[in-house]
Amino acid sequence: MKLTIHNTWKKILNDEFNKSYFQDLKNFISEEYEANTCYPKQDHIFEAFNKATFDKVKVVIIGQDPYHGVGQANGLCFSVNNGITNPPSLKNIFKEIDSDLEEVHDKENGDLEKWANQGVLLLNAVLTVRAGEAGSHQNKGWEKFTDTVIKTLSEEKDNLVFLLWGGYAKKKGRKIDTAKHLVLTSGHPSPLSANRGFWFGNKHFSQTNNYLLNKGKTPINW
Repeated sequence: MKLTIHNTWKKILNDEFNKSYFQDLKNFISEEYEANTCYPKQDHIFEAFNKATFDKVKVVIIGQDPYHGVGQANGLCFSVNNGITNPPSLKNIFKEIDSDLEEVHDKENGDLEKWANQGVLLLNAVLTVRAGEAGSHQNKGWEKFTDTVIKTLSEEKDNLVFLLWGGYAKKKGRKIDTAKHLVLTSGHPSPLSANRGFWFGNKHFSQTNNYLLNKGKTPINW
């Protein structure tokens, strides 16, 4: 696995990259990509970090695994490549944006790169997956790495917004310093959760922008 990650992150996470667990993870990922079809493409594994550089991060959205279908995963959580049918969770995210901000979102393009370019870190807890096998790269070291990323952001930066959707993300973000950052939680945007009333109406997108404005930051164009 090539460590194609932006220099701002490489500098911050250098100690982590040199730890034995991460070396084991790199070896595992290299072997997996050689022996199987895996997603996202190798040069997009750290896409979330390359689009939302450390100095730019204002908002953090935590996902779980990359999509495991053909052509879907692009290294940004909840995001799919343009031209790919939007998964149900992403459709529900767009519906909530439309309702919350009273605007019509481009529902055809599910590539969230435009968010990442504005400083939204779209971070999956696990950055890779074997094709057609959800969770196949869990418990190999990615979770430890992304825990460090979240801890580092919480400690080193101020006035970030963390969006934690669903039980997994809430648990992942339990050590975020709420005295320094805004942490918004809700149910997951998946149909199972959303249709039971745990997603729609959370107004996370307007709350995020109001907080950023109050802290003198540019709001996100969702």
